[in-house]
Amino acid sequence: MTTLARARFSQLVLPRLDEGYRLAHWLTGNATDAEDVMQEACLRAYRAIETFAEGNARAWFLTIVRNTGYSWLQRHRPRAVIFAEDLAPEARAALDAGTLHAEAPETPEAALIAHDEAGRLGRAIEALPVPFREALVLREYHGLGYREIAEVTGAPIGTVMSRLARARQHLLERLAKDGR
Repeated sequence: MTTLARARFSQLVLPRLDEGYRLAHWLTGNATDAEDVMQEACLRAYRAIETFAEGNARAWFLTIVRNTGYSWLQRHRPRAVIFAEDLAPEARAALDAGTLHAEAPETPEAALIAHDEAGRLGRAIEALPVPFREALVLREYHGLGYREIAEVTGAPIGTVMSRLARARQHLLERLAKDGR
């Protein structure tokens, strides 16, 4: 590789390693597996850095991480089951009316409750099928818009919207079930 390629890799990829790791961790559900995915994704990005045309470097790198993560999952884990139900109107209404963000805890008891709720939410997200979890994580944790998610995942915007709706529906159902 040329010095220019190394400099370009340092400029375009290295600042996004944390973000790529978080995506890999959400895809694999495991820190060690995420490190394996990131190592392979960085190698792929390094090899392809000279072919990257000016554009959205974030989406380009996250696409590499995503594709690497799926390749890794196919080699090391069975396929995830994907649910095909549509978002129920009452679940959508509950989602629109509710919020997953809590006020800052003011007491040790409130902090403990908030910590427990965050753990429940994390477990519920980890239980989602990979395509749903991926869309949700890219939207809610990485702040990507629908078009960017579509670019990263290679799915049409309608599919992205559907996956997000279904992911949210499954989260609501899981959290309601766990709350009993």
